[in-house]
Amino acid sequence: MGDTLAAIDVAIRAGVHTGEVEVRGEQIGGLTVHIGARVAALGEGGDLLVSSTVKELMAGSGLTFRDQGEHVLKGVPGSWRIYAVERE
Repeated sequence: MGDTLAAIDVAIRAGVHTGEVEVRGEQIGGLTVHIGARVAALGEGGDLLVSSTVKELMAGSGLTFRDQGEHVLKGVPGSWRIYAVERE
């Protein structure tokens, strides 16, 4: 999606986390969704950032990750190591 939009000079950022999601009618919510949004907020246009949970689950995928350091995510307990997915 990012590459396609870059062709028309639109840069997006995305944050990915995985975990249990609360279904609230037609909406979703809960801590997992909140963490994903906070991870995305750390990025800039063109960034794809992931939590350490996602990085660990992607072992063997062939993706390359660049460490972005530890971050405190507003409204989330503890600190979280964040990674950027490297483009090929």
